[in-house]
Amino acid sequence: MSELIMTTERERPFDPPERIAELGGEAPLHRLTFADGHEGWLVTGYAAARAILADPRFSNRPEYAHPTIPARAEVAEKLRGKEFAVPGFFLRMDAPEHTRYRKLLTGQFTVRRMKQLEPRVEEITLARLDAMEAAGRPADLVEQFALPIPSLVICELLGVPYEDRERFQHDSKALLALESGADEVIDAMRSMTGYLYDLIQRRRAEPRDDLISGLVQGGDLADDELTGVAFLLLVAGHETTANMLGLGTYALLRNPDQLAAMRDDPSVVDNGVEELLRYLTIIHIGPIRAALEDVEVEGTVIRKGQSVAFSLPVVNRDPARFPGGDSLDITRPAGGHLTFGHGIHQCLGQQLARIEMRIGYPALLRRFPGLRLAVPPEEVPMRTDMSIYGVHRLPVTW
Repeated sequence: MSELIMTTERERPFDPPERIAELGGEAPLHRLTFADGHEGWLVTGYAAARAILADPRFSNRPEYAHPTIPARAEVAEKLRGKEFAVPGFFLRMDAPEHTRYRKLLTGQFTVRRMKQLEPRVEEITLARLDAMEAAGRPADLVEQFALPIPSLVICELLGVPYEDRERFQHDSKALLALESGADEVIDAMRSMTGYLYDLIQRRRAEPRDDLISGLVQGGDLADDELTGVAFLLLVAGHETTANMLGLGTYALLRNPDQLAAMRDDPSVVDNGVEELLRYLTIIHIGPIRAALEDVEVEGTVIRKGQSVAFSLPVVNRDPARFPGGDSLDITRPAGGHLTFGHGIHQCLGQQLARIEMRIGYPALLRRFPGLRLAVPPEEVPMRTDMSIYGVHRLPVTW
Protein backbone atom coordinates (compact mmCIF):
# COMPACT_ATOMS: atom_id res chain seq x y z
CA MET A 1 0.00 0.00 0.00
CA SER A 2 1.35 3.39 -1.02
CA GLU A 3 1.37 6.65 0.89
CA LEU A 4 0.39 9.79 -0.97
CA ILE A 5 -0.99 13.32 -0.84
CA MET A 6 -4.06 14.19 -2.92
CA THR A 7 -3.87 16.42 -5.97
CA THR A 8 -6.35 17.83 -8.49
CA GLU A 9 -3.79 18.50 -11.22
CA ARG A 10 -4.30 16.37 -14.34
CA GLU A 11 -2.05 15.42 -17.19
CA ARG A 12 -5.03 14.79 -19.52
CA PRO A 13 -8.36 16.62 -19.24
CA PHE A 14 -10.67 13.59 -19.07
CA ASP A 15 -8.49 11.29 -16.96
CA PRO A 16 -7.84 11.27 -13.21
CA PRO A 17 -4.44 12.50 -11.98
CA GLU A 18 -1.91 9.96 -13.23
CA ARG A 19 -0.40 9.02 -9.87
CA ILE A 20 -3.82 8.35 -8.31
CA ALA A 21 -5.00 6.44 -11.38
CA GLU A 22 -1.95 4.16 -11.13
CA LEU A 23 -2.91 3.30 -7.56
CA GLY A 24 -6.26 2.03 -8.74
CA GLY A 25 -4.57 -1.00 -10.25
CA GLU A 26 -2.50 -1.76 -7.15
CA ALA A 27 -4.96 -2.01 -4.25
CA PRO A 28 -8.43 -0.76 -3.25
CA LEU A 29 -7.18 1.25 -0.24
CA HIS A 30 -4.08 3.38 0.22
CA ARG A 31 -2.52 5.31 3.06
CA LEU A 32 -3.32 9.00 2.60
CA THR A 33 -1.85 12.01 4.38
CA PHE A 34 -4.62 14.59 4.63
CA ALA A 35 -3.91 18.30 4.26
CA ASP A 36 -3.89 18.86 8.04
CA GLY A 37 -1.50 15.97 8.68
CA HIS A 38 -4.15 13.40 9.59
CA GLU A 39 -3.18 9.87 8.54
CA GLY A 40 -6.13 8.17 6.89
CA TRP A 41 -7.08 6.32 3.73
CA LEU A 42 -7.85 6.83 0.06
CA VAL A 43 -10.29 4.48 -1.67
CA THR A 44 -9.68 3.65 -5.34
CA GLY A 45 -11.50 0.28 -5.57
CA TYR A 46 -15.15 0.03 -6.59
CA ALA A 47 -16.20 -2.74 -4.17
CA ALA A 48 -14.50 -1.00 -1.24
CA ALA A 49 -16.13 2.31 -2.13
CA ARG A 50 -19.63 0.82 -2.27
CA ALA A 51 -19.10 -1.01 1.01
CA ILE A 52 -17.94 2.07 2.91
CA LEU A 53 -20.56 4.42 1.45
CA ALA A 54 -23.32 2.02 2.52
CA ASP A 55 -21.90 1.33 6.00
CA PRO A 56 -23.46 3.30 8.92
CA ARG A 57 -20.24 2.79 10.87
CA PHE A 58 -18.77 5.56 8.71
CA SER A 59 -19.89 9.11 9.48
CA ASN A 60 -20.42 12.02 7.13
CA ARG A 61 -20.48 14.65 9.86
CA PRO A 62 -18.04 17.55 9.26
CA GLU A 63 -16.52 17.51 12.73
CA TYR A 64 -15.00 14.09 11.98
CA ALA A 65 -13.66 14.94 8.54
CA HIS A 66 -10.22 16.14 7.47
CA PRO A 67 -9.47 18.13 4.28
CA THR A 68 -7.69 16.36 1.44
CA ILE A 69 -6.51 19.49 -0.39
CA PRO A 70 -4.06 21.92 1.29
CA ALA A 71 -5.95 24.95 -0.04
CA ARG A 72 -9.03 23.86 1.95
CA ALA A 73 -7.33 23.16 5.28
CA GLU A 74 -7.98 26.65 6.69
CA VAL A 75 -11.57 26.58 5.48
CA ALA A 76 -12.23 23.18 7.05
CA GLU A 77 -10.78 24.29 10.37
CA LYS A 78 -12.92 27.41 10.56
CA LEU A 79 -16.11 25.70 9.44
CA ARG A 80 -15.69 23.00 12.06
CA GLY A 81 -16.98 25.46 14.64
CA LYS A 82 -20.69 25.32 15.43
CA GLU A 83 -21.13 29.03 14.78
CA PHE A 84 -20.88 28.31 11.06
CA ALA A 85 -23.22 25.31 11.01
CA VAL A 86 -26.08 25.46 8.50
CA PRO A 87 -29.23 23.82 9.94
CA GLY A 88 -30.98 21.72 7.32
CA PHE A 89 -27.81 21.07 5.30
CA PHE A 90 -28.49 17.36 5.51
CA LEU A 91 -25.66 16.30 3.19
CA ARG A 92 -23.32 16.49 6.19
CA MET A 93 -25.53 14.58 8.64
CA ASP A 94 -25.89 10.96 9.72
CA ALA A 95 -29.06 9.00 10.43
CA PRO A 96 -31.46 9.54 12.13
CA GLU A 97 -31.00 13.32 11.72
CA HIS A 98 -30.35 12.92 8.00
CA THR A 99 -33.35 10.60 7.61
CA ARG A 100 -35.78 13.25 8.80
CA TYR A 101 -34.82 15.74 6.08
CA ARG A 102 -34.44 13.14 3.37
CA LYS A 103 -37.95 11.79 3.94
CA LEU A 104 -39.44 15.27 3.63
CA LEU A 105 -37.83 15.70 0.21
CA THR A 106 -37.95 12.23 -1.32
CA GLY A 107 -41.51 12.74 -2.57
CA GLN A 108 -40.46 15.89 -4.40
CA PHE A 109 -37.83 14.02 -6.45
CA THR A 110 -39.53 10.78 -7.46
CA VAL A 111 -38.89 9.39 -10.96
CA ARG A 112 -42.55 10.04 -11.81
CA ARG A 113 -42.45 13.66 -10.70
CA MET A 114 -39.18 14.29 -12.51
CA LYS A 115 -40.63 12.84 -15.73
CA GLN A 116 -43.49 15.32 -15.44
CA LEU A 117 -40.85 18.06 -15.74
CA GLU A 118 -39.55 16.77 -19.08
CA PRO A 119 -41.73 19.02 -21.29
CA ARG A 120 -40.56 22.09 -19.38
CA VAL A 121 -36.91 20.99 -19.56
CA GLU A 122 -37.36 20.58 -23.33
CA GLU A 123 -38.84 24.08 -23.60
CA ILE A 124 -35.97 25.61 -21.64
CA THR A 125 -33.39 23.69 -23.69
CA LEU A 126 -34.86 24.75 -27.04
CA ALA A 127 -35.11 28.36 -25.86
CA ARG A 128 -31.42 28.36 -24.92
CA LEU A 129 -30.49 26.87 -28.29
CA ASP A 130 -32.54 29.56 -30.04
CA ALA A 131 -30.76 32.25 -28.04
CA MET A 132 -27.35 30.71 -28.74
CA GLU A 133 -28.06 30.54 -32.47
CA ALA A 134 -29.37 34.10 -32.53
CA ALA A 135 -26.28 35.41 -30.70
CA GLY A 136 -24.10 33.90 -33.40
CA ARG A 137 -20.77 32.18 -33.40
CA PRO A 138 -18.39 31.68 -31.74
CA ALA A 139 -20.09 31.03 -28.41
CA ASP A 140 -19.11 30.01 -24.91
CA LEU A 141 -21.12 26.84 -24.44
CA VAL A 142 -20.93 27.14 -20.64
CA GLU A 143 -22.36 30.65 -20.54
CA GLN A 144 -24.93 30.18 -23.29
CA PHE A 145 -26.08 26.60 -22.74
CA ALA A 146 -24.59 24.43 -20.00
CA LEU A 147 -25.09 26.78 -17.06
CA PRO A 148 -28.47 28.39 -17.92
CA ILE A 149 -30.40 25.15 -18.43
CA PRO A 150 -29.95 23.57 -14.97
CA SER A 151 -30.05 27.01 -13.34
CA LEU A 152 -33.43 27.79 -14.90
CA VAL A 153 -34.79 24.35 -14.06
CA ILE A 154 -33.73 24.36 -10.41
CA CYS A 155 -34.88 27.97 -9.97
CA GLU A 156 -38.34 27.10 -11.27
CA LEU A 157 -38.50 23.94 -9.19
CA LEU A 158 -37.46 25.65 -5.95
CA GLY A 159 -39.13 29.00 -6.59
CA VAL A 160 -35.92 31.04 -6.73
CA PRO A 161 -36.16 34.06 -9.10
CA TYR A 162 -33.84 33.40 -12.05
CA GLU A 163 -33.10 37.11 -12.30
CA ASP A 164 -31.13 36.71 -9.06
CA ARG A 165 -28.80 34.16 -10.66
CA GLU A 166 -25.73 36.42 -10.74
CA ARG A 167 -25.83 36.67 -6.97
CA PHE A 168 -26.19 32.99 -6.16
CA GLN A 169 -23.84 31.88 -8.95
CA HIS A 170 -21.18 34.26 -7.61
CA ASP A 171 -21.60 32.86 -4.11
CA SER A 172 -21.63 29.30 -5.41
CA LYS A 173 -18.36 29.86 -7.26
CA ALA A 174 -16.71 31.18 -4.10
CA LEU A 175 -17.91 28.15 -2.14
CA LEU A 176 -16.52 25.68 -4.67
CA ALA A 177 -13.24 27.40 -5.59
CA LEU A 178 -10.34 25.57 -3.96
CA GLU A 179 -8.39 28.80 -3.69
CA SER A 180 -11.11 30.64 -1.75
CA GLY A 181 -9.96 31.57 1.73
CA ALA A 182 -11.98 30.79 4.84
CA ASP A 183 -13.36 34.32 5.04
CA GLU A 184 -14.47 34.22 1.40
CA VAL A 185 -16.26 30.92 1.93
CA ILE A 186 -17.96 32.13 5.09
CA ASP A 187 -19.01 35.40 3.41
CA ALA A 188 -20.48 33.42 0.50
CA MET A 189 -22.33 31.10 2.88
CA ARG A 190 -23.78 34.03 4.79
CA SER A 191 -24.73 35.84 1.60
CA MET A 192 -26.54 32.85 0.10
CA THR A 193 -28.25 31.74 3.30
CA GLY A 194 -29.31 35.34 3.99
CA TYR A 195 -30.79 35.62 0.51
CA LEU A 196 -32.64 32.30 0.83
CA TYR A 197 -33.90 33.11 4.33
CA ASP A 198 -35.44 36.34 2.98
CA LEU A 199 -36.96 34.40 0.07
CA ILE A 200 -38.54 31.93 2.50
CA GLN A 201 -40.16 34.82 4.36
CA ARG A 202 -41.64 36.03 1.05
CA ARG A 203 -42.94 32.56 0.23
CA ARG A 204 -44.45 32.30 3.70
CA ALA A 205 -46.36 35.53 3.09
CA GLU A 206 -47.21 34.74 -0.55
CA PRO A 207 -46.91 31.00 -1.33
CA ARG A 208 -46.57 29.85 -4.91
CA ASP A 209 -46.53 26.51 -6.72
CA ASP A 210 -42.92 25.63 -5.98
CA LEU A 211 -40.91 23.38 -3.70
CA ILE A 212 -39.93 26.05 -1.16
CA SER A 213 -43.55 27.14 -0.76
CA GLY A 214 -44.57 23.51 -0.33
CA LEU A 215 -42.02 22.94 2.41
CA VAL A 216 -43.01 26.19 4.13
CA GLN A 217 -46.68 25.20 4.12
CA GLY A 218 -45.84 21.68 5.28
CA GLY A 219 -44.84 23.13 8.64
CA ASP A 220 -42.26 20.43 9.39
CA LEU A 221 -39.20 22.67 9.25
CA ALA A 222 -38.17 25.89 10.95
CA ASP A 223 -37.07 28.75 8.70
CA ASP A 224 -33.36 28.21 9.38
CA GLU A 225 -33.77 24.53 8.46
CA LEU A 226 -35.64 25.46 5.28
CA THR A 227 -32.78 27.81 4.45
CA GLY A 228 -30.21 25.02 4.74
CA VAL A 229 -32.28 22.65 2.61
CA ALA A 230 -32.77 25.30 -0.10
CA PHE A 231 -29.05 26.18 0.05
CA LEU A 232 -28.03 22.57 -0.62
CA LEU A 233 -30.56 22.03 -3.42
CA LEU A 234 -29.77 25.30 -5.18
CA VAL A 235 -25.98 24.84 -5.24
CA ALA A 236 -26.09 21.13 -6.11
CA GLY A 237 -28.95 21.58 -8.58
CA HIS A 238 -27.15 23.86 -10.99
CA GLU A 239 -23.40 23.37 -10.47
CA THR A 240 -23.26 19.62 -11.05
CA THR A 241 -25.40 19.32 -14.18
CA ALA A 242 -23.93 22.49 -15.66
CA ASN A 243 -20.45 20.99 -15.45
CA MET A 244 -21.61 17.68 -16.88
CA LEU A 245 -23.22 19.43 -19.87
CA GLY A 246 -20.06 21.44 -20.51
CA LEU A 247 -17.45 18.75 -19.88
CA GLY A 248 -19.57 16.05 -21.54
CA THR A 249 -19.87 18.11 -24.72
CA TYR A 250 -16.11 18.69 -24.70
CA ALA A 251 -15.51 14.94 -24.36
CA LEU A 252 -17.89 14.19 -27.24
CA LEU A 253 -16.19 16.81 -29.43
CA ARG A 254 -12.88 15.03 -28.79
CA ASN A 255 -14.48 11.67 -29.67
CA PRO A 256 -16.30 12.26 -32.98
CA ASP A 257 -17.63 8.70 -33.34
CA GLN A 258 -19.21 8.92 -29.88
CA LEU A 259 -20.65 12.35 -30.73
CA ALA A 260 -22.22 11.03 -33.92
CA ALA A 261 -23.87 8.14 -32.06
CA MET A 262 -25.24 10.45 -29.36
CA ARG A 263 -26.60 12.78 -32.05
CA ASP A 264 -28.02 10.23 -34.49
CA ASP A 265 -29.02 7.14 -32.49
CA PRO A 266 -31.76 7.74 -29.89
CA SER A 267 -31.36 4.19 -28.59
CA VAL A 268 -27.93 4.94 -27.09
CA VAL A 269 -28.73 8.28 -25.43
CA ASP A 270 -29.77 6.94 -22.02
CA ASN A 271 -26.74 4.70 -21.73
CA GLY A 272 -24.55 7.41 -23.25
CA VAL A 273 -25.47 9.75 -20.42
CA GLU A 274 -24.55 7.06 -17.87
CA GLU A 275 -21.24 6.45 -19.62
CA LEU A 276 -20.38 10.16 -19.62
CA LEU A 277 -21.27 10.33 -15.92
CA ARG A 278 -18.99 7.37 -15.24
CA TYR A 279 -16.12 8.34 -17.53
CA LEU A 280 -15.92 11.99 -16.46
CA THR A 281 -16.95 11.75 -12.76
CA ILE A 282 -17.03 15.47 -11.99
CA ILE A 283 -17.06 14.89 -8.21
CA HIS A 284 -13.29 14.63 -8.16
CA ILE A 285 -12.61 15.54 -4.51
CA GLY A 286 -14.18 13.33 -1.90
CA PRO A 287 -16.59 12.39 -0.56
CA ILE A 288 -15.06 11.85 2.87
CA ARG A 289 -16.21 9.53 5.64
CA ALA A 290 -14.84 8.86 9.14
CA ALA A 291 -14.85 5.50 10.93
CA LEU A 292 -16.90 5.49 14.14
CA GLU A 293 -15.29 2.20 15.15
CA ASP A 294 -12.68 -0.17 13.79
CA VAL A 295 -13.94 -1.56 10.46
CA GLU A 296 -12.31 -4.11 8.16
CA VAL A 297 -12.71 -3.39 4.44
CA GLU A 298 -11.16 -5.59 1.75
CA GLY A 299 -8.71 -7.03 4.28
CA THR A 300 -7.65 -3.60 5.62
CA VAL A 301 -8.62 -2.41 9.11
CA ILE A 302 -9.69 1.23 9.18
CA ARG A 303 -9.29 2.42 12.77
CA LYS A 304 -11.85 4.38 14.73
CA GLY A 305 -11.44 8.09 14.04
CA GLN A 306 -9.60 7.68 10.73
CA SER A 307 -10.94 9.62 7.75
CA VAL A 308 -11.47 7.92 4.42
CA ALA A 309 -11.45 9.88 1.16
CA PHE A 310 -12.63 8.55 -2.19
CA SER A 311 -11.22 9.10 -5.66
CA LEU A 312 -14.49 8.53 -7.50
CA PRO A 313 -12.89 9.14 -10.94
CA VAL A 314 -10.60 6.17 -10.28
CA VAL A 315 -13.30 4.09 -8.57
CA ASN A 316 -15.51 4.51 -11.64
CA ARG A 317 -12.73 3.08 -13.82
CA ASP A 318 -11.99 0.04 -11.67
CA PRO A 319 -11.33 -2.67 -14.31
CA ALA A 320 -12.92 -5.29 -12.07
CA ARG A 321 -16.25 -3.46 -12.48
CA PHE A 322 -15.79 -1.51 -15.73
CA PRO A 323 -13.45 -3.38 -18.11
CA GLY A 324 -11.81 -0.96 -20.54
CA GLY A 325 -13.12 1.91 -18.43
CA ASP A 326 -10.29 4.30 -19.37
CA SER A 327 -11.95 4.85 -22.74
CA LEU A 328 -15.28 6.51 -23.56
CA ASP A 329 -17.78 4.12 -25.11
CA ILE A 330 -21.41 5.22 -24.93
CA THR A 331 -22.57 1.76 -25.98
CA ARG A 332 -20.87 0.11 -22.98
CA PRO A 333 -23.27 -0.78 -20.11
CA ALA A 334 -22.37 1.90 -17.59
CA GLY A 335 -24.98 1.37 -14.88
CA GLY A 336 -23.81 1.05 -11.31
CA HIS A 337 -21.28 3.91 -11.38
CA LEU A 338 -20.86 5.88 -8.17
CA THR A 339 -20.96 9.39 -9.62
CA PHE A 340 -24.18 10.07 -7.70
CA GLY A 341 -22.81 8.35 -4.61
CA HIS A 342 -24.23 5.32 -2.87
CA GLY A 343 -26.11 4.58 0.31
CA ILE A 344 -28.21 7.07 2.25
CA HIS A 345 -26.43 10.07 0.70
CA GLN A 346 -27.00 9.06 -2.92
CA CYS A 347 -27.87 12.21 -4.86
CA LEU A 348 -31.50 13.20 -4.37
CA GLY A 349 -31.69 15.03 -7.70
CA GLN A 350 -30.03 12.41 -9.89
CA GLN A 351 -33.14 11.74 -12.00
CA LEU A 352 -33.53 15.43 -12.77
CA ALA A 353 -29.86 15.63 -13.78
CA ARG A 354 -30.31 12.65 -16.09
CA ILE A 355 -33.34 14.24 -17.74
CA GLU A 356 -31.46 17.48 -18.37
CA MET A 357 -28.60 15.58 -19.99
CA ARG A 358 -30.77 13.16 -21.97
CA ILE A 359 -32.55 16.14 -23.47
CA GLY A 360 -29.61 18.54 -23.61
CA TYR A 361 -26.89 16.60 -25.43
CA PRO A 362 -28.92 15.36 -28.43
CA ALA A 363 -30.77 18.66 -28.81
CA LEU A 364 -27.49 20.60 -28.92
CA LEU A 365 -25.81 18.22 -31.35
CA ARG A 366 -28.80 18.10 -33.71
CA ARG A 367 -29.26 21.87 -33.73
CA PHE A 368 -25.58 22.37 -34.54
CA PRO A 369 -24.42 19.29 -36.50
CA GLY A 370 -21.16 21.10 -37.32
CA LEU A 371 -20.41 21.92 -33.68
CA ARG A 372 -16.67 22.08 -33.01
CA LEU A 373 -14.14 23.76 -30.75
CA ALA A 374 -13.34 27.37 -31.59
CA VAL A 375 -9.91 27.14 -29.92
CA PRO A 376 -7.19 24.47 -29.79
CA PRO A 377 -8.02 21.81 -27.17
CA GLU A 378 -5.12 22.84 -24.94
CA GLU A 379 -6.66 26.30 -24.59
CA VAL A 380 -9.90 25.03 -23.00
CA PRO A 381 -9.64 26.09 -19.31
CA MET A 382 -10.28 23.14 -17.01
CA ARG A 383 -11.74 23.37 -13.50
CA THR A 384 -8.84 21.75 -11.65
CA ASP A 385 -9.15 24.65 -9.20
CA MET A 386 -12.75 23.82 -8.25
CA SER A 387 -14.22 21.09 -6.06
CA ILE A 388 -16.55 20.13 -8.93
CA TYR A 389 -14.62 19.38 -12.12
CA GLY A 390 -15.53 20.62 -15.58
CA VAL A 391 -14.62 23.46 -17.94
CA HIS A 392 -14.61 27.11 -17.00
CA ARG A 393 -15.43 27.99 -20.60
CA LEU A 394 -15.97 26.00 -23.79
CA PRO A 395 -15.52 28.19 -26.90
CA VAL A 396 -17.36 26.56 -29.81
CA THR A 397 -18.45 27.37 -33.33
CA TRP A 398 -20.51 25.58 -35.97
